[in-house]
Order: sequence, then C-alpha cells, then structure tokens
Amino acid sequence: MQRTILENVEPVAEGVVSLLLRGADGPLSPWEPGAHIDLALPNWLTRQYSLCGDPADRDTYRVAVRQDRLSRGGSEYIHLFLNKGRTLDVSVPRNNFPLLPAPEYLFLAGGIGITPLLPMLKAAVEAGASAGLLYAGRSLATMPFVDELRAVHGSRVRVHTSDTHGTPDLAAEAAALGPEALVYCCGPTAMLDAAGAVFPAERLYLERFRPAVREFAPNAPFEVHCARSARTVQVGAEDSMLDALNHAGFCIPSGCREGVCGSCEIALVDGEPEHRDDIGAPPGRMYCCVSRALSSILTVDL
Repeated sequence: MQRTILENVEPVAEGVVSLLLRGADGPLSPWEPGAHIDLALPNWLTRQYSLCGDPADRDTYRVAVRQDRLSRGGSEYIHLFLNKGRTLDVSVPRNNFPLLPAPEYLFLAGGIGITPLLPMLKAAVEAGASAGLLYAGRSLATMPFVDELRAVHGSRVRVHTSDTHGTPDLAAEAAALGPEALVYCCGPTAMLDAAGAVFPAERLYLERFRPAVREFAPNAPFEVHCARSARTVQVGAEDSMLDALNHAGFCIPSGCREGVCGSCEIALVDGEPEHRDDIGAPPGRMYCCVSRALSSILTVDL
C-alpha cells in the first residue's frame, strides 16, 4: 500500500466529488489509462476507483466518487465524512481495462463511467489517433468533468443528455466507425448491454462497476491444493474460495468480492477452474473471490 494525504475534496457534479490524493512519502507508483486503485477508508472499508488524472503526474492520484443511494458504506462515507488532510492508504494501481494501440477510437461514457475514459481520450489524441468521446448522462448537472473535457478536446467530445436527447443511437455510432476502430465503454449496465448488441465483440472493451448477471450451475464443494505449502484446503458449497483460503491462514488481498477489481488474483497450477469474474482471467490465473472449480481439485501457487 502507498500512504497518501487527501489534498482536496471538490464537488464536480451533483452527487459527485473529486478526490486529489498526494503521495505522503514521495512519488506514487506509475499507472496507465484504464487503471484503478483500492482506497482504504477510515471506516475499514476498501473500495476501487478508476484513476482520472494525468498519468504523467507522479505526485498525485485523482479519483471521482458518485454518492450511491444504495451505498454499502463506501461512497456515503466519502461524501459525508471524509475531509481534506486525512491520511489514506491506496494500493499500487492495477489495470484490467488497458488502452490498446489503434488508429481510431470511440469512447462511450455513461455518468461516472467517464473516469477511466478521461485519461484514455488524452492518450489516444497524443498518440495521433482519430478519437472521439460520446458522453451520456441524465443531465448536464449530473455529469462530472464536462467543462474540462470541452476545454481540452473541443469537438472531439459530444455530450448527450437524456433529459433533452433521449437514448444515444449506438447503431448509428457503429455504422460510422472505420474497420480498425476500437470502442471503449464504461457506464451503467444498460449502456454496456446496448454497446454489446451493436459493436463487434472483438473490437469492444467494457469496464463494469457491477458484475453482469449470469447463471451458473449450483455450487459444489472442491479441494484446493496449495503447491508451495503442501497443504489442502476444503471449499464448501456455501463458501467462497477466497474465504476458505483466508480462514486457512493464507492472506490473499481482496477488494470488491464481486469479480470486477482483480485484487484477489492467484496463480493456477493445475485443474479446471470455473471463471465467474467479469475481468477475463488470463491463462494460468484466476480470481478466487467468485470463481470456483469444475474439477474436484485445483492446484494453486500458494
């Protein structure tokens, strides 16, 4: 973890505040567009937020947080109780939503989903790509960073408010794209689903703040063989693999516990996993907060 000082808390839209975190012990760890951090809050909760500042600035991290009326205690605490000057621990940035090279980009943001796309748009423009942003929200008052985006990127940014324009026509957006364009989308589930229906899957990259609703076979018990420690841990049908390993004394970091942040990644040595995350685990890795086993035994590097 890295120690930071909360230098500023600034309202940037209705129900949204921006946090500027300055490294307390010197430069912060580097990051690339699409990355997020775990923010450890004083109320013992840890939450994940996309970095939306300048990757070239090693002195500060910027995140933005919308107050969620269904908050589990994270956004509510930030909005009601977190004051500047507070010392906060943050993780080294992780990136499950990297910006890949392309000659053309379309960025689709819905509400607070603008946060990972802000530095992506800047990076794409600086790389000389053709890049545009379609930014949708309920109203201008609820959409953070609109003025900043317009000032920096001008006509590359199109703002679409549902109170005056209705729903964006994503089919028309798809028809206007070149054959090598990549599409990056972050926002509410309805927007992600709509994007998935019209853009080619091989050129569409999504980041979810909540896991997609999917159905799996009923949970079955399985064993986890920990290769380095020569121990075997039983995972019951009602237990998560993460909890079983933690209860057995293996200290595995965790954040969202929903399969969207990647903090609980472990190395898989043998066995057939059932990946239930929304990140897309690379070969030989799995996210043990939600994923389980299709084989009776998994062997992991613990």
